Amino acid sequence: VQLQASGGGLVQAGGSLRLSCTASGRAIRSYSVAWFRQAPGKERDVVAAIHKNTISTYYVDSVKGRFTCSRDNAKNTVYLQMNSLKPEDTAVYYCAASTNVLYWNTVDGMSYWGKGTQVTVSS
Repeated sequence: VQLQASGGGLVQAGGSLRLSCTASGRAIRSYSVAWFRQAPGKERDVVAAIHKNTISTYYVDSVKGRFTCSRDNAKNTVYLQMNSLKPEDTAVYYCAASTNVLYWNTVDGMSYWGKGTQVTVSS
């Protein structure tokens, strides 16, 4: 499966962005999908994830209540709605897909990665 992330951009603090992760080659319904971000000089960390069962989700504490991960299998797309953005959310955001039963929301559990999209939040 190939993944394409889009929707990044420059936004002021308090603003919103919606990222999209669109799959091609295989149906995204077969995968759990996670969003990661990597700021300059830092490790790539998970932000949010949605299981292929469409019910289970995961959010890192710093984005709980602000970010929402959802999926539209008919459109072969997973979304990350980001509200109340903060300057510390600035990073390159990546989506990735997993077939791992246990580690569906970890870097090591991902099998396929898309290219990143830059999110910049100005203060």
